[in-house]
Amino acid sequence: MKFFNKKTIFLAAASVVLSMTASCERDYLETDPTDAVSEETATATVANLSTVINGMHRNMYLRQNGSQGQNGATGIMIYMDVMGEDLIFPATGPNWYVSTIRWLDNNNASSGNLFYPYDFYYEQIRMANGILTSAPTATGEPADKDRVVGEAYAFRALSYYMLNQIYAKRYVPGMDNSQMGMALRLDIGIDPIPRNTLEENYKVINEDLQKSYDLLKGKTRSNKSHFNENVVRGLMARVALTQGRYADAATFAKEARTGFALMSNASYKAGFNDYNNGEWMWGYSPIDATTDYFGNFMAYMSRNYNSSQIRQAPKVVNSQLYNKFATTDVRTQVIDPTGNHLGLLTEMKDGKVVKKKDYANYSLFPYTSQKFLVKEQTVCLGDIPMMRSAELYLIEAEALARNNREAESKEVFNMLEKNRNPEYAGATTTGQAYIDEILTSRRLELWGEGFRFLDLKRLNLPLDRNGTNVSEVVNNNVLYIAPDDKRWTWLIPQDEINASQGVIKQNEL
Repeated sequence: MKFFNKKTIFLAAASVVLSMTASCERDYLETDPTDAVSEETATATVANLSTVINGMHRNMYLRQNGSQGQNGATGIMIYMDVMGEDLIFPATGPNWYVSTIRWLDNNNASSGNLFYPYDFYYEQIRMANGILTSAPTATGEPADKDRVVGEAYAFRALSYYMLNQIYAKRYVPGMDNSQMGMALRLDIGIDPIPRNTLEENYKVINEDLQKSYDLLKGKTRSNKSHFNENVVRGLMARVALTQGRYADAATFAKEARTGFALMSNASYKAGFNDYNNGEWMWGYSPIDATTDYFGNFMAYMSRNYNSSQIRQAPKVVNSQLYNKFATTDVRTQVIDPTGNHLGLLTEMKDGKVVKKKDYANYSLFPYTSQKFLVKEQTVCLGDIPMMRSAELYLIEAEALARNNREAESKEVFNMLEKNRNPEYAGATTTGQAYIDEILTSRRLELWGEGFRFLDLKRLNLPLDRNGTNVSEVVNNNVLYIAPDDKRWTWLIPQDEINASQGVIKQNEL
């Protein structure tokens, strides 16, 4: 974990969120205790602890550490996709995430991009631990306390889950998984503690998720930016799939998606910018005060925002992946193989494609995606998906297939595929070929939502960019990474190794 010579980061964080600041920085992490609210104020009431939870949710999408590319979990989502083969940068643009694309950050212990996920998730853990420690004596309604504590457990579980996927070796189902995981800090201490095994980490992750589910079950939430029992069940399904607990993964996924119907094709093409969409289970809705313009998720991932990143380096889909799908599949209809985007960026005039006046400076590249669209070209506002029921259909289908329940799996898989492609006749493949079909659907369905690196690592598959429409300049000829390459396990930040005085051990170099 990240260590500070401070009384507690939790109090400093509470001082910020209690004042309801709209700052997009996390400079409060370096604030001395004298600048923080008192412990009594921060922990006295459930209402105050609830405000800390609100701050943790805002941290998930705000710019932090003064870095434009480090905008909470949504920035880490981009890391996880650009390290795969399906989300392509056709040009370097302003150079955001290019070192990550080239697999340079994960092997550089001094890299700021390598440090960021470690820093971010351990800060979320620190605040969750503060809530869990303080909640028993805080005054307030029991139901409100259950919600706060339930969300804190969910945050801690999610944070350790992400940290272990990134900074530890892959979890191998059926093995003892005694390889080094993360250091499990379950209290508010700051003294160095050694790393726990991966199995020990997953034990805590599953226990925290179960506690969260029990506390949130039957309780309503204010909006989709918060956890509820469905979202926690969805997180449980993700974890179970990663661990190869396929029966649990299928059960949890089915329970999680209940009540969240798949969206229509028209909604799919509407820009993925409205978390009121009935398929969205969990998402964030930045407002003008928190949009951060050039650090927001949509400033990198949308097709139509007026930023240099979007104008120069729009996000392109792997042509090989695109060609695996029928043109009647709505997921291909938000990808333009010509790059022209008729009706969005260009129009026809005298039989020729011309750029619209408002988009005169936008570069055009084949296979550019317009899955994500801001609501207005000059305002970087668009809601950010964190969990959709489509993902749970895919988890359930994959888990059932791997658990020798292929017929049941196809019932689930066909529901999703026929929704996305009205002409889909149903899955006819069997065995591994059928599982591969599910995984291919997952690649396009969840494109841009932060899963590809994690899936490749989970499945022990190589990164293979050969034969795709990647830019050799952008990728620096990083076209193939074998599944046993050490770089799949990110190094522990060197600052952490130094601060712990050797208690925290480095991964293999």
